[in-house]
Amino acid sequence: MKENGMFDKTAPSRTDVRTEKRTFGRRRGRFKRNAGLFGLSLPGVLYLLVFAYVPMFGIVIAFKNYRYDKGILGSEWIGLKNFEFLFASDNAWRITRNTVLYNLSFIVIGTAVGLALAILMSRLGRHWVKVHQTVLFLPYFVSWVVAGYIALAFLDNSAGFLNRALESVGLPGRNWYFEKAPWPYVLVVAHEWKSIGFGTLIYFAGIMGINQDYYEAARIDGATGFQMARKITIPLLMPLVTIMLILSVGNMFRGDFGLHYFVPNDSSFAIPTTDIIDTYVFRALRELGDFGMSSAAGFYQSTVGFVLVLLANYAVRKFNEDNALF
Repeated sequence: MKENGMFDKTAPSRTDVRTEKRTFGRRRGRFKRNAGLFGLSLPGVLYLLVFAYVPMFGIVIAFKNYRYDKGILGSEWIGLKNFEFLFASDNAWRITRNTVLYNLSFIVIGTAVGLALAILMSRLGRHWVKVHQTVLFLPYFVSWVVAGYIALAFLDNSAGFLNRALESVGLPGRNWYFEKAPWPYVLVVAHEWKSIGFGTLIYFAGIMGINQDYYEAARIDGATGFQMARKITIPLLMPLVTIMLILSVGNMFRGDFGLHYFVPNDSSFAIPTTDIIDTYVFRALRELGDFGMSSAAGFYQSTVGFVLVLLANYAVRKFNEDNALF
C-alpha cells in the first residue's frame, strides 16, 4: 500500500500474515495432540486458582479493622496497625523463632536422611526396593490427628508405652504433656517419620535417572559403594537437591499446623516450645476473633517467604547458574 508515494511500513505484509497463520496452526495442532495432558492438569490448575489466587483478594483484611456486618470492602482502613499489634506483642519473637528453627531442622535433617536412604535403596534389589518404598511412604498418608493419638499412646502420663518402658528399667516416668523441654525433639522425630518417605522417593527417582555407565566405569576402577555415592551420585543429584532446598526455604516462615497442634495435644505447658505462627494465628482467631491480626500474620509469612525464595535463588545463581530455579 502506498501513501504519498511511499510504502506504508505499518501495514502487515503477506509474508507476515502467512507466518502468523502457520504459527497459529502449529499451536492449535500442538494443543490437539496434548489435549489429554492438558485435561489431566486441569484439576491441579483449578485447585491452584481456587485455593491460592482467589484468596489473595482477602489480603486487604490485614490493613482493615474487619467487621462481619460491614464486610471486607466496608470495613475501616487502619493502615499498619494490625502489624504493629502483632509485632508489639511478647509472642512475636517467640513464634517467629520457633517457626524458623523448626523449619531449619526439618530441611537439614530431611535432606540428609532422605538422600542417605535413597542411596541405600538404590543398592537393593527390585523386590526390596518396593518393600522399603511402601514402608517409608505409608506414614505420609497418616493424618496428623491420627499421629497425635499415636503420640498420646507413647507419651501418656499413666499408660504411655514410653513411661512403661522407663519404669520397667527402674527409671521414673515423666509428665510429657506438662513439660516444654522434650517437645522440640518429639516434633522433629514426628515430622521426619511422616515426611521422610516423600523426599526419599524424589531423590530415589533422581538416582534412577543417572546413567549407569558411570557406575560401571567406577566399578572397573575399583571404587567402593561409598566412593561412588560421594563422587557420582551426590554431585549428579545436586541440581535436584538445590531445587528442593530453594522451595523449602520459601516455606521457612510457614509451619505445619497439624504437627504443632495435634501432636502436643494443644498442651498449654508445651506452648513456649511448640507454638509457631500458624498455631498462634489459630488461637488468635479462636479466642479473640481478630481477623485483621491473623491476616497480617499470614501476609507477613507470605511476603518473607517470597523474599527468601528470591534471595536463595540469587545465591545459588551466583555459585552455579545451572542449578538455579529461575
